Amino acid sequence: MQTKAYAAQSPTTPLAPTTIPRREVGELDVAIDILYCGVCHSDLHAARGEWPGMRYPLVPGHEIIGRVTAVGSAVSKHKVGDVVGVGCMVGSCRHCDSCHDGLEQYCEGPHGWLQTYNGWLDGSGENTFGGYSAGITVDEHFVLKISHGEADLAAVAPLLCAGVTTWSPLRHWKVGPGKKVGIVGIGGLGHMGIKLAHAMGAEVVAFTTSPAKIQDARDLGADQVVVSRNADEMAAHAKSFDFILNTVAAPHDLDAFMALLKRDGTMTMVGVPDTSHPSPNVANLIFQRRQLAGSLIGGIPETQEMLDFCAKHGITSDIEMIDMKDIEAAFERMKKSDVKYRFVIDMATI
Repeated sequence: MQTKAYAAQSPTTPLAPTTIPRREVGELDVAIDILYCGVCHSDLHAARGEWPGMRYPLVPGHEIIGRVTAVGSAVSKHKVGDVVGVGCMVGSCRHCDSCHDGLEQYCEGPHGWLQTYNGWLDGSGENTFGGYSAGITVDEHFVLKISHGEADLAAVAPLLCAGVTTWSPLRHWKVGPGKKVGIVGIGGLGHMGIKLAHAMGAEVVAFTTSPAKIQDARDLGADQVVVSRNADEMAAHAKSFDFILNTVAAPHDLDAFMALLKRDGTMTMVGVPDTSHPSPNVANLIFQRRQLAGSLIGGIPETQEMLDFCAKHGITSDIEMIDMKDIEAAFERMKKSDVKYRFVIDMATI
């Protein structure tokens, strides 16, 4: 069936109205009318061909909130009328160790995981089209239950990427009461990291290069805010952090933050820069048995856990709603970090 969408036809063409094919509902499928779709920085990178292997036409969007319109005969988790979410992936091999562990984002199958847009991670098979569209059909395993109230649904959309990308490492490294946690960067990811770490009971310190963001970070839940360009402020926190979540996707000096970790502390990276970070000093790791790690989005079980936690604690993303026709202007503003902190498209405007 044909569905309205916005697509980039090439890396140099703006997103524009088009129609795309959506499959008919199979026995394990859920058909969804899309209500809201968050705008992730990945959408911009992909549409502009700034990452290798992009396939066109390209319909971005992997922060999807919608309402179920049809379910297959074998579907048991969702029913018509349910409000549901779809995140960054819509398939995996379902048989490897990572899939069995509920960590489908690390799928070791022959093709990796199936991205909500741009197809299989290894580039094989057919293209897939994301949430900048009127509807989508997804295997029920990759459809999430949403229990927030109707008034919050637009602000829930970014939880499907920005929320779980920060939740997964916070949970894996056991952030909670008694832990001192740093969040580097106060943007789409960082603002969610602050909210989640605060709600998990940790002492939260936010790091920013901009003094103008100090009050914003406090309002989000940070106990302290450090301007990372101030050497004295940084030095005051030396060897004091259990965990640092670094959300910055631009190359920067990692040693300045590694020096703030306690013995056995970990800094986890979730942003992928266009060019490499300067190489960290190995002595910084060796002499305090520190760890520099990475983390990728989240599996389906932990995404559901995050959504339930956020509903219980009244957590949503801070958003600015836009019409579909304004996506290119939103992309330009996003390049300048001119959004607090996530754009969300009202898909009724498509």
